[in-house]
Amino acid sequence: MRTNPNLSYYFYIVVFLCSALFALGLQISGMVDPQKVLGFLSISRQWDPSLALVLFAALAVFSLGYRYLIKPRIDTQQPSILGMAYQLPKVTVLDKPLLLGAAIFGIGWGLAGLCPGPAIVNLVHFDAKILAFVAAMLVGIKISQWYKNHSTVDCSISNPSDR
Repeated sequence: MRTNPNLSYYFYIVVFLCSALFALGLQISGMVDPQKVLGFLSISRQWDPSLALVLFAALAVFSLGYRYLIKPRIDTQQPSILGMAYQLPKVTVLDKPLLLGAAIFGIGWGLAGLCPGPAIVNLVHFDAKILAFVAAMLVGIKISQWYKNHSTVDCSISNPSDR
């Protein structure tokens, strides 16, 4: 949560700018084009490796930013530059919901050539296929939330170091 209420204005500006930069990157890289994504995911002769360059470039930028900007603040328990605490995962093991979610995500990405970020960026085109994808995505999110709230089964795989 925010520890400095005076930063709320700046918080929304930074969120907007980061979102716009992300959307621009998706657009320039071609990740908003389902055909390009399907070409990257294809195992045939028409395989398009160009999105692998996008992946490696993003990984390089994130790795440097995390190593030199974020990790030192986490290690010294400082809040983010906007005064918010870092939201680190509490569960660091692979569990059944994570694996199932990853499989469903991968199947959906492979069938549609879209994942949530590019689909949201594509909403500006008002394409019926994109609208249907986002609607189905929202239904899937709601079903997942409902299941999580109503499930009595512990799907986690215990980590011996957590005991």
